[in-house]
Amino acid sequence: MAARAYWQGQIRLALVSIPVEIYSATKSGAAVQFRQIHEPSGKPISYEKVVTGVGPVDVDEIVKGYEVSKGEYVLLEQDEIDAVKLESKKTLELTQFVDAHEIDVLYYEKPYFVVPADDLAEEAFIVLREALRRTKKVGLGQLAMRGREYIVSLKPCGRGLVMETLRYADEVNKAQGYFREIPDDKPDAELLDLAEALIDRKTSAFDPASFHDRYVDALKALVERKRKANGKKIIEDKDKGDTGGSNVVDLMAALRKSMGDKAAKKAPAKKAPAKKAPVKKRA
Repeated sequence: MAARAYWQGQIRLALVSIPVEIYSATKSGAAVQFRQIHEPSGKPISYEKVVTGVGPVDVDEIVKGYEVSKGEYVLLEQDEIDAVKLESKKTLELTQFVDAHEIDVLYYEKPYFVVPADDLAEEAFIVLREALRRTKKVGLGQLAMRGREYIVSLKPCGRGLVMETLRYADEVNKAQGYFREIPDDKPDAELLDLAEALIDRKTSAFDPASFHDRYVDALKALVERKRKANGKKIIEDKDKGDTGGSNVVDLMAALRKSMGDKAAKKAPAKKAPAKKAPVKKRA
């Protein structure tokens, strides 16, 4: 495999150990990177490692330190940090199995692909994969990577396994604090029917390739226009048709309009006010 393994070790289930390799399942998107520029000279700004009262320092003079009290640090060498013994540095022990729906989406962080390290590990790897698939369970354990120990989940993914790092409980805000002020009202039945019909109409299979970063495209177009304008300031006009979603007065009418002409035709037409008979003028 051409990619470099992010982590190498073993998955342990009771007395069974499976040598595996873990690879990152995601990559950075095509983001537009900006540099800070000194406008008068047009040159990029660089940063130096500086100590107050000393000035610029060499990289080989820098060590890691942990502040134990105000202004007091315990200094650590990198090899001292690397020597910290933690079993999860090389072993992912599956200590618990849960149903996938029991893990709130807020806890999921980053996915990784898990593959057997060699041919000898394939049989045990396949047994674990199929056992998870048949029981519809997610395996949980802890794994140390890049200076931190993570909670991780393990579940089948095609012919392999996917591991996802999870946030700890104290890293997730409680939703109740944000949702408390939202009223617990029952929606109007007709409005709910229209909303469900609109959802059904727009339901289709998920295709991630159909989405792309339009903001990146717009920034690239802006850079190109700016280049052709020889630095002249360019400010796009705001879309006059954009209401920001704050001016919807008649929710029923808006939902019917979203559904199109068919729904609009079904809507009961409002009766026009009767015209008053003209008053006869006296001769």
